[in-house]
Amino acid sequence: MKKKKMINIALLCGGPSPERGISLNSARSVLDHLSADDISIVPIYFDYKKQAYQLSTAQLYSNTPSDFDFKLQHTAKALNQTQLLRLLKQVDLTFPVMHGCFGEDGGIQHFLEKNAIPFVGSSARTCRQVFDKFTANEAIASQGFFTLSSMVLTKKDNHRLKKIKSFFKRHQLKRAIVKPASGGSSIGVFSVSTAEEALEKVDFLLNQNIYKRVVIEPFAKGIEFTIIILHNRFHLPVALVPTEIEADYDKHQIFDFRKKYLPNRSVIYHCPPRFDDNTIEKIRVQAEQLFALFSMRDFARFDGWVLPDGRIWFSDFNPISGMEQNSFLFMQAARVGMSHSDVLRHVIAHACSRYHIPFNARKTTLSKKRKPVHILFGGSNAERQVSLMSGTNVWLKLRNSQRYQPIPFLLDEHNHVWQLPYQLALNHTVEEIAASCKRYHHDENCLYAFEKSARQRLGLFYDSCDKEFSSPKKMRLNQFIQQSPFVFIALHGGIGENGTLQAKLMKDRVKFNGPNEQTARLCMNKWLSAKAVTAATIPGVYAIAGKRYAVKSLLARDEQQLQALWETLKRQLNCDSFIIPPERDGCSAGVARLDQFSDLKKYLHFIQQNVEFIRADVFSWKNTIIEMPTIQPKYLLIEKFITTDTLAIKHNHIQHHQYSGWLELTVAVVEQRQKNKKTIHVFHPSITVSSGEILTVEEKFQGGSGVNITPPPADIIAPALLRKIKRRIKQLAEHIGINGYVRIDMFVNINNGDIMIIEINALPALTPSTVFYHQALAEKKPLSPTQLLEQIIGNKHGY
Repeated sequence: MKKKKMINIALLCGGPSPERGISLNSARSVLDHLSADDISIVPIYFDYKKQAYQLSTAQLYSNTPSDFDFKLQHTAKALNQTQLLRLLKQVDLTFPVMHGCFGEDGGIQHFLEKNAIPFVGSSARTCRQVFDKFTANEAIASQGFFTLSSMVLTKKDNHRLKKIKSFFKRHQLKRAIVKPASGGSSIGVFSVSTAEEALEKVDFLLNQNIYKRVVIEPFAKGIEFTIIILHNRFHLPVALVPTEIEADYDKHQIFDFRKKYLPNRSVIYHCPPRFDDNTIEKIRVQAEQLFALFSMRDFARFDGWVLPDGRIWFSDFNPISGMEQNSFLFMQAARVGMSHSDVLRHVIAHACSRYHIPFNARKTTLSKKRKPVHILFGGSNAERQVSLMSGTNVWLKLRNSQRYQPIPFLLDEHNHVWQLPYQLALNHTVEEIAASCKRYHHDENCLYAFEKSARQRLGLFYDSCDKEFSSPKKMRLNQFIQQSPFVFIALHGGIGENGTLQAKLMKDRVKFNGPNEQTARLCMNKWLSAKAVTAATIPGVYAIAGKRYAVKSLLARDEQQLQALWETLKRQLNCDSFIIPPERDGCSAGVARLDQFSDLKKYLHFIQQNVEFIRADVFSWKNTIIEMPTIQPKYLLIEKFITTDTLAIKHNHIQHHQYSGWLELTVAVVEQRQKNKKTIHVFHPSITVSSGEILTVEEKFQGGSGVNITPPPADIIAPALLRKIKRRIKQLAEHIGINGYVRIDMFVNINNGDIMIIEINALPALTPSTVFYHQALAEKKPLSPTQLLEQIIGNKHGY
């Protein structure tokens, strides 16, 4: 068989916009799914000053833009313009995956066009035209497409309040949207009721010195949707099947950044959308017309609204669609039978044809001798959505493995297991996937004509992944276990971490990842873990001082009794502030800081009400929302709040203000096989720099504002002290009987190496941004994420 010609692609990511964190997630996803034996990828990162750096593929797995900016001067090669051009001239094609300004406003495209560098995506002229929301709205209105009225304001505009009042009066507005004219990901978007509120938000945005123009438009009363458009090989646009976005817009809620990028029940995606066939076809036809009108190329994503009277308004045009693992690009492409790799290669192939670069869109098939790995995720507890992120990420990364064939399975809220077809595994919540499985045949009938049309027009006359795109299969948990040669447990909390599932698998002699039943039960229970740490009597290793209380007993106390308890805790634990976590939940579910007695009262009220989350403004210290357990916990721990030193990243340097000598670290512990002997290996730990006192779900798993510094810099933790810390962690792991792999969160005293254990995570999250990958890549012999997963599977059972 003739070997495919290698094509070299420069992957451009980062940039100066607030959306560069999404850009990094997109770049990692492209790297995962586009890397192949006929494609070589060269990552290039632009910082907030548009300074370019050449990265290794390993460096691309750092978490956030702050991570990148901090590490660049130590780990990446800065490129001046001459060096950047030389590098871009050496590759065959450049693929910009930068969102927002510079990436989508024509900035990078103008640079590439000026230097005759072939690239993926629309031209600079097109990007400039569609990126400004006001200009684009005016342009489509001039061509007869329906639009809502809008106005634009700049710093130079005098009498802004008068103009805004006139706009409100003219259109009889009771609610309006204020947003940057050039921006995306719903960053800087506000819902307002009055002209005065609108002026306040306009001034706020203009004073950020990021946005030059701000748009005000009526709030669209209707149903939101988004649609992907791809070019086919005849250079004709083909719209895929749109996704309906069901969200709660009451009380000035919008489809904001958090709802877009972190799985949660406050938004539901419907594909097929719940529109009639005529409306779906109108959306598709108009999307194709607008794609052609703007002379867009290769691919794009349009957002819009179906209004109550049936008219369609396209409100946003994205020349570079987000490419995270379960982004709309991949979700909608999967609906026409295209995998992540398929749709990316399709986009690359179209760009190559424009520049007469030889490239075959078909991917080489993987070995048929791969061992099956059944990946189980979901569940019904508070950690189910993080489990979904972990499970789908493991599945997608292992799809490129030559050793293992991953197959995704969902555990639903009724303890049924579903073998998932490719397209349903990309739905963004556990509930969505379960509902889609139940109505699969109905949805397939609704989608059949649209999907068939899209496939034919895209030229997809082959069925590359028939088995992966088949119907979902429902089974009982015991049936799933009996038919599984290896189960990769990606469940967090519940039966996945409390030893229940491990016991069932061990009974049926089924191989699985992670610790055995006994270790899992111990790690899941924070109180028992703390007692085990204390019992280990390892010098310098301690559990955090705390007390355990039954929830029923706390709720039964009156205010006077609770006040007495508060004062007793202050004396016994020798502190004024506390951390209150549930005994068994993880992923920061239900974890709050209590600074005042009133905080304890409020927390117990929310526990009694069994709320889904606690708002950001409830407690005296908290500035982000707290996700709560789905079932009222039986026990709560009240622990001493540990005051740590302050770490901040400013101008890419660490500013360390020492108060107590304590810092928060996290470290991966992995069981390894060496000459048929199992040993415990401790990775280099990471210092965690959070934006608040407690890491948020975003900071842990979604590339949020937290920074993970791996390994800790020598001027903060001396190398000798770091080795001492690792030795103590290894001793603890061996004493407790850690097997498989775990992640240990801890406070470390940087003066003497003393350790206070926060938590031992028996099945740590393996989401795209997890610190586990950073630490594996920081090893003397770096492990890529896929290699790490292969090691996790192969080490424990030799599978």
